[in-house]
Amino acid sequence: MIQTDFPDLKLFRRGKVRDVYDLGTTLLMVATDRISAFDVIMAQPIPKKGEILTSVSLFWFEHTRQIVRNHLISSNVDDYPAECRKYADVLRGRSMLVEKTAPLAIECVVRGYVAGSGWKEYKASETICGIKLPSGLEESSRLAEPIFTPATKAETGHDENISFEEAAKIVGHETAVAVRDLSIQLYTFASEYAAKRGIILADTKFEFGVDSRGSIILIDEALTPDSSRFWLAEEWQPGKPQMNFDKQVLRDYLETLDWNKQYPPPILPQDILDKTAAKYREALERLTA
Repeated sequence: MIQTDFPDLKLFRRGKVRDVYDLGTTLLMVATDRISAFDVIMAQPIPKKGEILTSVSLFWFEHTRQIVRNHLISSNVDDYPAECRKYADVLRGRSMLVEKTAPLAIECVVRGYVAGSGWKEYKASETICGIKLPSGLEESSRLAEPIFTPATKAETGHDENISFEEAAKIVGHETAVAVRDLSIQLYTFASEYAAKRGIILADTKFEFGVDSRGSIILIDEALTPDSSRFWLAEEWQPGKPQMNFDKQVLRDYLETLDWNKQYPPPILPQDILDKTAAKYREALERLTA
């Protein structure tokens, strides 16, 4: 399912993956099977991806309630407002009814390993988001302790890494401290849990919002293969890229093409769609079994 169309509901936002509908005091979040790479949404969906992302988020929402409250009201379509239940066949397994909040205007990223944009910055300056790190680290090296490396939110294009001080200017110092501490607690809990299942949580991003009572709560998705970098622990070796449980199969394939990474996307062969879907399924099975 690549896009939803519910004429009776008010579309609030159509993101790279989720279609969000405004129900007044609540939101209906629907995870489609869309997938993007290099900030371009592919024309073909990844089978069952939305259901997998929803299942993973629901799992973590349940297991992290002792750390921070989250926005989930229900994922049972029978609990949804009447105007939503007519679309039950589409919504079942890939949707959540959630609280409406005032989202904070930063991405809360925690890194336990040197990878991705963090590795690029480290090579240039031995820092990540302005945090000075020891010399001699390699790609995929484990950090002595997890670090909070916020980013701006981009509606289109890439999020931009920023320092903690810049994040504090955006959301306020007290709020920045609160979400930094919550993010590191969430990362620490999840990384220890994943490690027992043979998976390294290299880094992840969280989103927080302020609810109607003024409390900070966890929103959006949580610790999915789309928002996190999961590696197979038994194959981890610093000094090189790692075996990922995400869209890396797709990215690697696209890098072999003569494509300018602009819209329109290329047509993907079935085996790439299937291999990518298998990565998402394996992440779900390993994490939630």
